Amino acid sequence: MSENRKPLLGFVRKLSSATALGNSGKTHCPLCMGLFKAPRLLPCLHTVCTTCLEKLEPFSVVDVREGGSDTSSEGSIFQELKPRSLQPQIGILCPVCDAQVDLPTGGVKALTIDHLAMNDVMLESLRGEGQGLACDLCSDREVEKRCQTCKANLCHFCCQAHRRQKKTTYHTMVDLKDLKGYSRVGKPILCPAHPAEELRLFCELCDRPVCRDCVVGEHREHPYDFTSNVIHKHGDSVRELLRGTQPHVEALEEALAQIKSTNSALQERVEAVAADVQRFSEGYIKAIEEHRDKLLKQLEDIRVQKENSLQLQKAQLEQLLADMRTGVEFTEHLLTSGSDLEILITKGVVVERLRKLNKVEYSTCPGVNEKICFSPQEKAGQCRGYEVYGAINTKQVDPAKCVLQGEDLHRAREKQTASFTLLCKDAAGESMGRGGDNIHVAVVPKDKKDSPVRTMVQDNKDGSYYVSYIPKEPGIYTVWVCVREQHVQGSPFTVNVRRKHRPHPGVFHCCTFCSSGGQKNVRCACGGTMPGGYQGCGHGHKGHPGRPHWSCCGKFSEKSECTSTGDQSAPRSLLRTVAL
Repeated sequence: MSENRKPLLGFVRKLSSATALGNSGKTHCPLCMGLFKAPRLLPCLHTVCTTCLEKLEPFSVVDVREGGSDTSSEGSIFQELKPRSLQPQIGILCPVCDAQVDLPTGGVKALTIDHLAMNDVMLESLRGEGQGLACDLCSDREVEKRCQTCKANLCHFCCQAHRRQKKTTYHTMVDLKDLKGYSRVGKPILCPAHPAEELRLFCELCDRPVCRDCVVGEHREHPYDFTSNVIHKHGDSVRELLRGTQPHVEALEEALAQIKSTNSALQERVEAVAADVQRFSEGYIKAIEEHRDKLLKQLEDIRVQKENSLQLQKAQLEQLLADMRTGVEFTEHLLTSGSDLEILITKGVVVERLRKLNKVEYSTCPGVNEKICFSPQEKAGQCRGYEVYGAINTKQVDPAKCVLQGEDLHRAREKQTASFTLLCKDAAGESMGRGGDNIHVAVVPKDKKDSPVRTMVQDNKDGSYYVSYIPKEPGIYTVWVCVREQHVQGSPFTVNVRRKHRPHPGVFHCCTFCSSGGQKNVRCACGGTMPGGYQGCGHGHKGHPGRPHWSCCGKFSEKSECTSTGDQSAPRSLLRTVAL
């Protein structure tokens, strides 16, 4: 690959091959199809032989993340995070799912060893009577026995030599055929820093397995414990992540089933519409046949567009489902079959992968629907000089889903423009996004049904229509709004037309005592009273509303219409407005 090439996910291209490779089992490499040899675990939780990974073509990308990359390895748990910097990062593509794998400093051999896979390979080799299983000491002869003390597989010659040595004389030797029922036959996992020591302890501070020499050296004074004592805590955290991942698998499977159903319905609908177009076109000779062909081509384009969208979403969901399944299957296999130490070693890779998978956003609903209709009555212009009808629409207005909006829906003023907006929507409640619908609006006075008000309907060309009218007299009016000769949602409705805005003849004050300068004969519509012969209202006295109000009608809003029905007996000329 060229320098700085960024790999792209080829969903459709890789789909069939990824599925085939992913079904190769837990003991066979998906590339060479043979038993694993030095298997390495990738961040996407796929396992591949070391030699197969080394044959893959690497590429270079610029890593702008912090020093620790996504790729966990057996060596990376012994490294500190590097400071943020721009540095070239060598990577490869997973041969199963095409995911990008950033290689650690040590290359492919620094990736995490899949000890669980190595154990499975050993078990499968044992079931085949040791065929292909080489002696751990001489590496030349086939294995016949296994030392249960050393956990070593030995040929006949090395077995005899093993028994002759003083240190190993009393080691227990078992025939291979007696190990077939075992679930664990792997070798002890040794410390990378101290190859002579097993990893039996776990450093809580560094969050990694260590050996006896580590805790007296590099990890001196660090809190640690035996792996068997801490496995429950760390295993529970992995199980919690697994429980959060499994519902996604079910949701993805359901989403794919819906896509399959939608695709089938789309195909059926396309065929039905094509038949309608065919029948409609048969009545016309040359011009209509040409128009029919155009309609069918347009229909095919719509089908291709919708199907491509569904196929792309299907491929993406299948790829995500494959990733989810890989994560779930590997984690379940690890938790059920892995040893305490193997779980702790692999925990970092598994947790990181499951966290990433749980954060992936996806839609469980098909991205497109099968809604395609043929409108034979719609004008389609001219073809060969003939006026033709019929058009393919992916949306159709549904009167029951249409919405009326506006402040003047139920109230208006005489001789003033009242208006509202009609939003046309399809059966799914989505905006039509286009105009051209047959809108009929009627505004009729309740007492003069034979004198409808003239209405104006403006097509905004985006699925909305602006309706306006001017009522000549006050009263109750009935408004009908119809689309395709059907009432829209909320139609018919009534409008209360009132007279023009009536101003306040009084003053907006806190009380009559303040606004009139203390005159006793001044009254207020709030109904408040004062002692001492005052006819109006005053602060803190009976009936006072406790806030500013109009003297003519008692309303509390300064910018309001007066609702007074009678004349105030107090002379308004004596009132004056003062600061409140």
